[in-house]
Amino acid sequence: MVQVSQSSSEAARRFIAFIREADDWEKTLQPRGKYYFTRSVAFTIPPNWKQGAGLSIVATHVDSPNLRVRPISKREKVGYLQVGVETYGGGIWHSWFDRDLSLAGRVVVTQQDGTFQSKLIKVDRPLLRIPTLAIHLDRNVNDNLKFNQETEFVPILGLVAETLNKTFKDDKVSNATAASIQGNHHPALLSVIADELSVSHEEIHDFELHLYDTQPSVLGGINNEFMFSPRMDNQVCSFSAVDAISTYVSSPNFNVMEGNVNCIALFNHEEIGSVSTSGAESSLIPSLLQRLSPTPALHSQSVARSFLISADMGHAVHPNFTSKHEDNHQPTMNGGIVIKTNAKQKYASDAIGSFVVKKLVERKGGKVQEYEVRNDMACGSTVGPMLSKIGLRTVDVGNAMLSMHSIRETAGSHDVQNAIDLFTSFFEGFAELDKTLTVD
Repeated sequence: MVQVSQSSSEAARRFIAFIREADDWEKTLQPRGKYYFTRSVAFTIPPNWKQGAGLSIVATHVDSPNLRVRPISKREKVGYLQVGVETYGGGIWHSWFDRDLSLAGRVVVTQQDGTFQSKLIKVDRPLLRIPTLAIHLDRNVNDNLKFNQETEFVPILGLVAETLNKTFKDDKVSNATAASIQGNHHPALLSVIADELSVSHEEIHDFELHLYDTQPSVLGGINNEFMFSPRMDNQVCSFSAVDAISTYVSSPNFNVMEGNVNCIALFNHEEIGSVSTSGAESSLIPSLLQRLSPTPALHSQSVARSFLISADMGHAVHPNFTSKHEDNHQPTMNGGIVIKTNAKQKYASDAIGSFVVKKLVERKGGKVQEYEVRNDMACGSTVGPMLSKIGLRTVDVGNAMLSMHSIRETAGSHDVQNAIDLFTSFFEGFAELDKTLTVD
């Protein structure tokens, strides 16, 4: 949730109009308009816009594998305060051991006027830890690391003894109602949340909180050619999309450029299937197409004129595991944009989409790489194939990285600009390029 808010804040800084999906857009949308709405979508209207125009969409996702606090998280064992969590997505879970963890997400609280508000929260100090078992108690750990994710993967919050003499505000639950959660979580945990939001315990009604690693992102490598950071899958592509469209709308050419409606869509829940109100399987893109071109004929024209770049991080060849890549498809970090192809359509790329990306990259003097999985390995997927079902021409691309889904990932520091250049070129030049392309 916090990363979504940061993206929204950048859009708010450069985009003039926040619109609600519940509003009547017929009275709002204007040529040269710059708009965004809460489900992490921003779009621009060209000067010559008419209904039936296509959309040039960069689609990413903002979620990453993590641990989510359970609705009833209160646990206690042999003198330790523990917090019950559920795994989210396909994380490399052993990388979460012995990390300085904290909490971020959103909390529903009571306002002073009696109304309710969902507030974002990020606790900027280590609160939690999942300690490993000492090697003296598990001599085979380096030969065969296995652990039960339910019983041996529970974070510790503190010591029971340290809380015995402390009095927490509003920690009584005798008057609990259906909207009270005080009995579901440790008073010490609720106290941290209350202090962060300047509310009382009883004013906290619900929350979605996720654990995150407090270690900051850094540049690394002998020439700072690497980035070491959590959640780069897929924050790198999401950041690049926000930067590209924000830069595009600030350029002098924005007010004179013709062509498509330019759009970024930063989806949630990709790591668990995209089936949600803010996921790629939702009504978000179909609804946007429909509202911009409301009649069946105009809608069909808009779909036919549209193009979608599905941008998600890809797998760089690993120096210690080169056999995991097909011999001729071994992308490298800082080697340029990776075009992802899969004959089984786990990626939506085809010859037309690949050609378009190559020409757009060429406009900025960049390079492209090709990735296709080995025949003896399963292929991952992205939001691309599910969005292509709408009828949109779609291509899957990304930046190469190592350690995907680890709590600390590695990516190329120069590849961020490579992604920004592609998306900027897309917003500036796709409509003109599309006029020169005939498909039989």
